[in-house]
Amino acid sequence: MTAPLRPLGAPDARWASGFWGDVHTRTRTATVPSMWASLSDPDVSPGLRNFEIAAGLEPGTHTGPPFMDGDFYKWLEAAIAQLETDPEPWLAETIERTADLIASVQREDGYLHTPTLIADRNEVSATALADRFHFETYNLGHLITAGVRHYEVTGSTTLLEVARGAASFLEDLATNKPLELARSAICPSHYMAVIELYRATGEKRYLELAEAFVRVRDDFEGGDDNQDRLPVRDQTTVAGHAVRANYLYAGLADLVAETGDAELTAVLENLWTDVVETKLYVTGGAGALYDGASPDGHPWQEEISRIHQAYGRSYQLPHTTAHAESCANIGLLLWSERMLALTGDAKYADLVERIAFNAFLAGISLDGNDYFYTNALRQVRDLPWELRRPGDTGLHPVPSPPPSDERLRERYLSCFCCPPNTARTLARFHERAASVAADGLYVHQYGGSELRAALGESTLALREESDYPWHGRITFTVTEASGSGIPLRLRVPGWSKDATLEVNGERVGITAPGKYAVIERAWRVGDEIVLDLPMPVRVLRAHRLAEEATNQVAVQRGPVVYCLESADLPDGVVLEQAALRRGSELRVAETEIAGTRLIALETELAVLPRPGDELYADISDAVLDTTPARFIPYFAWGNRGPGEMSVWLPIVW
Repeated sequence: MTAPLRPLGAPDARWASGFWGDVHTRTRTATVPSMWASLSDPDVSPGLRNFEIAAGLEPGTHTGPPFMDGDFYKWLEAAIAQLETDPEPWLAETIERTADLIASVQREDGYLHTPTLIADRNEVSATALADRFHFETYNLGHLITAGVRHYEVTGSTTLLEVARGAASFLEDLATNKPLELARSAICPSHYMAVIELYRATGEKRYLELAEAFVRVRDDFEGGDDNQDRLPVRDQTTVAGHAVRANYLYAGLADLVAETGDAELTAVLENLWTDVVETKLYVTGGAGALYDGASPDGHPWQEEISRIHQAYGRSYQLPHTTAHAESCANIGLLLWSERMLALTGDAKYADLVERIAFNAFLAGISLDGNDYFYTNALRQVRDLPWELRRPGDTGLHPVPSPPPSDERLRERYLSCFCCPPNTARTLARFHERAASVAADGLYVHQYGGSELRAALGESTLALREESDYPWHGRITFTVTEASGSGIPLRLRVPGWSKDATLEVNGERVGITAPGKYAVIERAWRVGDEIVLDLPMPVRVLRAHRLAEEATNQVAVQRGPVVYCLESADLPDGVVLEQAALRRGSELRVAETEIAGTRLIALETELAVLPRPGDELYADISDAVLDTTPARFIPYFAWGNRGPGEMSVWLPIVW
C-alpha cells in the first residue's frame, strides 16, 4: 500500500516564477554554494575534513559535534535536489567526489560515524553506540536518505550501496542489540530513511526494519525526552524534545503509508491535533521551551523527565525565550505533509503553508546565507540574563554569547543542524506544491508553480501566475491537456473568507475554507482558472490560557504573520511603548528590505507611557500619543542589524 496522494517531484513540479520561484533561485545561487564553502573550509567547519581524516587523506582528530556527519549529509541531499532541478558541472563534480569519499570510509558492517572511525584510525579505543548522544542513528538515517536521493537523481549506485550497508547495520542492531538501538534512537531520521530505501528498492526487508524500530522503541523504558516513556500507540499528548517528536511522528506516518495501520493513523491524527490546537506558535513555530520538563508526567518530582528543546504544557508559549528551533519547525512540516498524503485533508497543507511563510523562512536571511537556530517571537534590549547563542544546543555550550539585543543570524553555527536542514527543505520545496491521486490533481501551495500530472490516458499541465502571498488572485493557465480530463482540486486556505473561483471567466461553485475546491471538466489548452482569495488584515488574539499573550494581539494578512521592529518606530519610542488601537486601519504598502520586495502594513500606533525599571509601579493616567509605524513580515525581521522586535503587541481602546 502507498498513501493516496503522491507528491509531484521534478520535473512535474517546479517553482518557475513568483515568490517561491525567487526563493528557489536564491537557494541555487546563494544558499547551497555558500554552505558548501563553509563545510569545505577547515578554518570554518570540520564537515568535510572529518571525512578526509577518516579516509586517511589527512592527519588529525575528529572535531565538531557528534552529529556533524548527519548535517553534512543534509547539505548533500540539498545539493542532489539542486542537481535534479538546476544541473551545474561544479555541483555534479562535487557531489560525485563527496559520494566516493563517503563510500571509502564506511566500515564493512555498514557502520559509518567519523568520530569512531577516526578514533580507530588513531588507535584510540572507541565503541559504536557507547553514548546515545553520539547520534549515530540520526547520522545513518540522513546518510540513507542522501543515498536514495543520489540514486534516484543520478542513477549511480555508489551511495545507494552505502545506504544499503547502513541499513544492514541497523538490521543487525534490531536483531541482536535492540536495547542499544532503542537507546540510541535520538532524532530518529532513520525511520523516514528506511521507508525511502524500501520505496526505491522494493525490498520488503526495509519495511520490516521500520516496523522493528517501533517494536524496540515500545520495549524500551525511556522518557519523554525521546518520546519512549510510552509505547507509541499509547501516546495521547505530544511531550518532550520537539525535533525528536516531529521526526518520530513523520517517520511513523511514512510507515502507515505503507502498512495502512488505521490504529496508528488515529494516534498520529490525535497527536498532530494536540500540537496545533495547544502548543503551536502563531508563526507555526514548534517546541516552545529551551529547557523544561515533561508536563505533569508524574506527581513525584524525582520521576519528572527533564527535557531540552521541549514541547511544554498546553498554551505554554513564551515570546522572548521561544525556542522554536528551525529543525523542529521543519520536522513539523515533514510530519504534516505526510499526514496530508495519508488523508487528503487540507488542514495539513494549511499548516505547511503557515510554517513555510513564517517560522521556516525566518530561519534564513533574505540573502540566503545566514541562519537562526531558534526563532523567537519577541526580541528586547538589555535583558538581565544572556540568551543562548543561536548555535548552542546546551549539549555543547558555546562561550561568550553575543549581547541579548544582538540576536542575529549567523553564517556558520557551532551546532550546524538547522542550516543544512533549511537548505534541503528549500531545495525540495517544489515537492510540496502539488500531488496526484486517483481522484485528481491536488494543488496544495501557491507562489509561482508549473505542474504536470498524468492519470491513465489523461494529462493536465498548468502554469501559475500570481503575486502570492502578497495578493490573493491566483491564475492557472492550462498548457497541456489530453484525455477525458483530470479533476483539479485547489486548496482554499483555512484563513480565507469569500473566495471565488472562475473558469474562463465563468463563476463556478467553491467549497468552504480549509477544503479543496473541485473542478471536473474536459480541459483544453488555454483554459484559465482564477482562484481569488481576498486578503483583509486580520487581528488575532490568543487562547485565555496563553498567558504571555494576554491582552495582546498579532497581525496576519493572508498566510503571512507580521511583526513590529524597532527600525520602524520613530526615535524616542521603544518597543514596549507600542500598542495597537482596536479598529486601527492597517494599510498595504510595498517596501524593500535587503533587496527583497515585501508587503508591509502601515498604521498609527498608540504610544504608551514609557515605564521605569521598577518591578511594579502605578499606571500612568497620561493621554496616549500616536505615532506612524509599519509592520513587516515576521520572516523578514533581523535583516537590518540589531534591534527589537515583537509579533504580539498590547491592544488598547
